[in-house]
Amino acid sequence: WTLISKILTFWAIPPVRACFGVGKNKDIVQAWREKISLCIIIFCCWLLMAFFTIGIQPLFCPDESQKTSYEHDSSELQKYLHYNGQYYSLNSVNNLFKKYDIKEISNDFGGSDITPLFRECPGSESVDCNGGKNIVDPCKNYIKDNNNNCEIVSLNNKKFSPGYCINNNLIKNQLKADGKITYQWQYLEKKIKPVTVYNGIVLKDIDEVSKYSFSEDALTLLRDTMYMDGTRYFERKKEYREIAQCLMQSRTGGYVGKETVGCMFSKIITMVMTIAILGVVLTRFVMAIIFSWFVSSKLVQGHGRGGPRELYTICLVTAYSEGEEGIRCTLNSLATTTYPDKKQLLFVIADGIIVGSGNDRSTPDICVAMIIEDPKLGKAEPKSYFAIADGAKQHNMARVHAGYYIVDGHRVPAIVVVKCGTPAEASAAKPGNRGKRDSQLLLMNFLSRVTFDDRMTPLDYDLFKKIQHLCGVTPDKFEIVLMVDADTKVLPTSLSYLIAAMVNDPLIMGVCGETRIANKTTSWVTWIQVFEYYISHHLGKCFESLFGGVTCLPGCFCMYRIKAPKPGSPNTYVPVLANPDIVEDYSENIVDTLHKKNLLLLGEDRFLTTLMLRTFPKRKMIFVPQALCKTIVPDEFKVLLSQRRRWINSTVHNLMELVLVRDLCGTFCFSMQFVVGMELFGTAVLPAAIVFTVYLLVDLVLVIMKAQKESQNEPLKYVWEHGPVMPIIMLFCVLGLPGVLVMLTSQKIIYVLWMFVYLFGLPVWNFILPVYAYWHFDDFSWGETRKVQGDNGDDHSKKEGVFNASSVPLKRWHEYEKE
Repeated sequence: WTLISKILTFWAIPPVRACFGVGKNKDIVQAWREKISLCIIIFCCWLLMAFFTIGIQPLFCPDESQKTSYEHDSSELQKYLHYNGQYYSLNSVNNLFKKYDIKEISNDFGGSDITPLFRECPGSESVDCNGGKNIVDPCKNYIKDNNNNCEIVSLNNKKFSPGYCINNNLIKNQLKADGKITYQWQYLEKKIKPVTVYNGIVLKDIDEVSKYSFSEDALTLLRDTMYMDGTRYFERKKEYREIAQCLMQSRTGGYVGKETVGCMFSKIITMVMTIAILGVVLTRFVMAIIFSWFVSSKLVQGHGRGGPRELYTICLVTAYSEGEEGIRCTLNSLATTTYPDKKQLLFVIADGIIVGSGNDRSTPDICVAMIIEDPKLGKAEPKSYFAIADGAKQHNMARVHAGYYIVDGHRVPAIVVVKCGTPAEASAAKPGNRGKRDSQLLLMNFLSRVTFDDRMTPLDYDLFKKIQHLCGVTPDKFEIVLMVDADTKVLPTSLSYLIAAMVNDPLIMGVCGETRIANKTTSWVTWIQVFEYYISHHLGKCFESLFGGVTCLPGCFCMYRIKAPKPGSPNTYVPVLANPDIVEDYSENIVDTLHKKNLLLLGEDRFLTTLMLRTFPKRKMIFVPQALCKTIVPDEFKVLLSQRRRWINSTVHNLMELVLVRDLCGTFCFSMQFVVGMELFGTAVLPAAIVFTVYLLVDLVLVIMKAQKESQNEPLKYVWEHGPVMPIIMLFCVLGLPGVLVMLTSQKIIYVLWMFVYLFGLPVWNFILPVYAYWHFDDFSWGETRKVQGDNGDDHSKKEGVFNASSVPLKRWHEYEKE
């Protein structure tokens, strides 16, 4: 990928990079190269979509092959003059005749065939074929009266003749036909008029050939080929070919309504794409309904029972810069769930000595003050552990405060881990801060070492002792971990629902519930998010759940299985979240490419889901709609812009990882890998899609206006044939089906109203946010989302100093016990 990025940006020499404000730092330059490379690839996707949306038709089926055509019996043809199977306006023919002093044709002859007025005069530029001397008449051997009498008869039996036969070069070279007269095979098969077909040309009135001296065999041929394609029969003899050429001279009625290969190809491609896209949309819709109506309730059966169904659960709450109100709301909601207090452990990790914007004290002080510490465990002392960083910051220290969280009669064991940093960083802006991924891995590493009785860091052993003291069981008894952000409120029954799903199906390794918005009506920014949150769960995640492959468990509210019971061996467990492969891949210290930074610095929650699916493709990730939580969403546009920049960029990079996983369920077009690929492409072309949608709508309006003018009798047929009807139908399916889904799943009319609010915000969702995100691929900061005092916007990927591995001792549990 690094090589590809350099190839795609070969033109970006230092002076060019300077124009974009890119410095000389090697890492910054490489990140910029990768960003530009991704933008080039995305732009190519836009061009590809533009080609299939508006480019394939002009290329393979240009206007010349798509001239306006009328059926031979259309009333519209009464306005035109017919020549050689095409139609011309009366004014254009008369203007041409006037130019060459030819007698003009009156309006009485509208709808008449003027082919008999013309003859083929090769090598002659004279209007009248030099008095008839140069006329080439293919009927000369078969016509009885060869007087070259060129005249026509109108529909009301009026006759017209210019007095001589007009050179057909005149009309061929100087007039452009308005369109073709066509016959459909369905009409020919009805045997209404005596016609035959020769080389795609419809020869009319073949039963009236008395003026020709055709042989009996030729007359039999005409009778036998009536109402069918007689080309192969006419080609059998020279005589028959001459007869066909003769009839074409004055009996050409039009052309068989057929498409060119290019037009057919473009329609097939468009149809295949439409079927594929509509197939995916409808499949997602139907399967989401099936999951919602029939499957979801079975997942949580028996959620209220006790006994072995109550698994020991860790409730991990990662805190960074949140205020007291938000953290207390989260802990209250977890402590007051219907799940037994003794079976759960509140595990709060404060990521560094951070003072959030608007707070009067640090986040760790807020968290520690909320629990009643157990005096038997003594004062919390800083303990070393391996952090996720590059350089000296791999050594970090944290204090473990242990006690109980007491609220409304509930007394829940609680651990607060304060990442305080080493003494060397005591004067830094954010001592101990290593990011959310480090907080997750602090727990994951601990659980993995406990599961395998591996060597522990001092912090691991401190956690082991205090958890055992608070819960009365060793940490290896815990099977489930619930991950919740510090600004999320979990509803009372949610924890029980999630664990019930885990108990009912041991193959489930991860679940999530529905996240709803707590501040729906704060501003227009929150309004447009309500339906987006709902549909992302009840359409996207419901569909994926039916296959057991939810591609993103939101970090604000999700649950993972630490270890799973082995089938047939009730006392044997298989590590899942505690699996060393998961922990090792998630513990990447050197984050030196744009791809890794988007995965590990901005989208760590989603990347953990990707890792789980990649490592355990046969296990399940599901969505449990009964489990609900509420969260505060951005109510200012700049904050939403910053949040969605991180989400969109991490989504793109995670889908790039997931689309390479071949072991996901299904095959080819009926596989999760195909769906992930389409989702990746769809995410990339969102801005182009909204632009092309506007283009198609404008095009449809213009076609409708044109239909009202040119085809007053059959406007709907005209619009269907010439307008972008199929793409518009597809658009309405994509936009309208979610509304139907809401009615069928939630049965709340209010969500339909929220849908219309969301639709008004489509330019924000489909254009502004993705374009901003793509151009900021190389921005790895949290931006406006989580402001803290003294924050300089740096991420955790920079290398500072050299790490001394001996600074963090590793010992087994029994070795610590001996001490």
